[in-house]
Amino acid sequence: MPGNRAAPAAVSGEAIAAESVACLNSALARLRDIWEEIGIPEDQRLQRTDAVKRHVNLLLTRMIEEEENLKQRLLKSIDVCRKELNTLCMELQLPPFEEEEESTILQLEKDLRTRVEVMLKQKKERMHELKLLKERDQDLCDILCTSPYHIDGACVPSLQELDQFRRHLAGLSAEKEHREAEFKSTKKQIILCMEELDRLPDTSFERDVVCEDEEAFCLSKENLTALQELLIQLEEQKMKNQVLCEELRSKITELWERLQISEEERDAFAEYMTGSKGKTIKALQEEFDRLQELKLQNIKRIVEAIRLEISSYWDKCFYSAAQRQAFVPFSSEDYNEDLLCIHDAEISRIKQYYESHKEMFDGVQKWEENWRLFLEFDKKATDPNRFTNRGGNLLKEEKQRAKLQKMLPKLEEELKTSIIAWEQEQGQEFFVNEKKFMDYVAEQWETFHQDKEREKQERLMKKNRQLEEEMYYGSAPKTPNKRRVPGPSTPSSKCRKLNGTSISSSSNSTLRSAFSGTMCHSPVSRPPVCGGKPGLPSRTPTRVFKTPQPKRLEKNKENMSQLNGTAMSGGCYLTIPAQRNISVNSVASTYSEFARDSTHSDYTSA
Repeated sequence: MPGNRAAPAAVSGEAIAAESVACLNSALARLRDIWEEIGIPEDQRLQRTDAVKRHVNLLLTRMIEEEENLKQRLLKSIDVCRKELNTLCMELQLPPFEEEEESTILQLEKDLRTRVEVMLKQKKERMHELKLLKERDQDLCDILCTSPYHIDGACVPSLQELDQFRRHLAGLSAEKEHREAEFKSTKKQIILCMEELDRLPDTSFERDVVCEDEEAFCLSKENLTALQELLIQLEEQKMKNQVLCEELRSKITELWERLQISEEERDAFAEYMTGSKGKTIKALQEEFDRLQELKLQNIKRIVEAIRLEISSYWDKCFYSAAQRQAFVPFSSEDYNEDLLCIHDAEISRIKQYYESHKEMFDGVQKWEENWRLFLEFDKKATDPNRFTNRGGNLLKEEKQRAKLQKMLPKLEEELKTSIIAWEQEQGQEFFVNEKKFMDYVAEQWETFHQDKEREKQERLMKKNRQLEEEMYYGSAPKTPNKRRVPGPSTPSSKCRKLNGTSISSSSNSTLRSAFSGTMCHSPVSRPPVCGGKPGLPSRTPTRVFKTPQPKRLEKNKENMSQLNGTAMSGGCYLTIPAQRNISVNSVASTYSEFARDSTHSDYTSA
């Protein structure tokens, strides 16, 4: 392709040269014609032709010289551009410029010159950006009190170096924002603490923080550390003041209760019961001192109030009688300041003991409450009057009782696990009434079962005694009450004849006995119960047992004397053995057995 382009250029150049020669020949021919017409001699014509030649040669020589100068200038420019390009590539840390092959001098010079201009522009831009970055870096360093970023300002930075510089400045800007936010927040807290403490800035650093403009404060790490230390000191002082105020308020409230200070005096002092400023501390201290003086003047009443409080904590901590008696000053009547101090120390000690064991005591208290409720339900379960309740109370009680029976063992297991963990953590044992809790629970259950067994034995003994009395004195009728109906009077019970004698089913005329399987008929006849006065309504016998009355005892003396050796109607002599534990199975319970045994007894006696 370059050869093809050069061929037309050569042809056009030769044509131009031929045209130039033709033009020159035409010009010389025209000059000769003019000279001939003018009549210039031949020798002068030759001179003039030579002058034309010299003039043309001079012109062409000058043109050649100018073109040669241009060529030299281009070559020189190419050398300069090459050197400058090499320098710029080194400064900008770019690869060397690669020239195009078979380029003309003019094209090469133009390419090199253009490249130099581009690289010079890049160098200028980099240096300008570097200058701006260094200025910004210096500003941030002045604010943050840090060292400037190390970079040579005389050298052209590379793109990587500029990128690293930008990232460094971005980090400094973020650090500045973070420190500014931390400074503003800390400053606000410091001002609040100083206001709470009624304190003014003392040192120059505190004045710089509180009074000066925020932008003027140097956000160095050292200053921020000092700022945090100042805040910590103020907060510690504030916390100490709060603790002191709470202690004074607690003591004042306690003294108010013990000294029975009126509500009017308490309300007048209410404004100092909150906050922890200096004036508040001063007022609290003065009030506490005043109450201390009153306390010394009312030692007896104060000691008695403390004793009530100690007693309540003893109950909360499940102290046994021995533990309570161990505090001997509790019963002292020598009221003086030493006794008051001893009681104050004791109440403080037992309060601390209760607070350290509060979780365990709460669990034990819950178990105690459920245990008492369980005992109440168990007691109600043995009450016969509970069946007369209406409204489903009996069902509710049974459900609650069953729920408690399930809940108590579960609660005991939870407490056992908690107590074991607490003992391992605290390195000491947990006692209730000077006993381990599970031993205490086992003792309660054992007592409960013993009481139930004792009640069972008492019911059994009572039943046996009642049976003996019924066998000895006769049984009282046990018929249910009947509703009284208005109308003609009717006999209250059915009567029957036995051996020609009228006997009431409700009378005490027979004695069921297990002596030799014999039923004995009482020889003493009594009027039947149904033989009431005419015209009066009869009453149905009640189910209530009554103690044998003296009259009945007198009537039974005959029966007793006959049983002790007097002949009965059948001529049989009986004696009552000393052993009275007679089984119910040995007593005849039906009239057929009684008749059969009576017939057998009469036949034997005859």
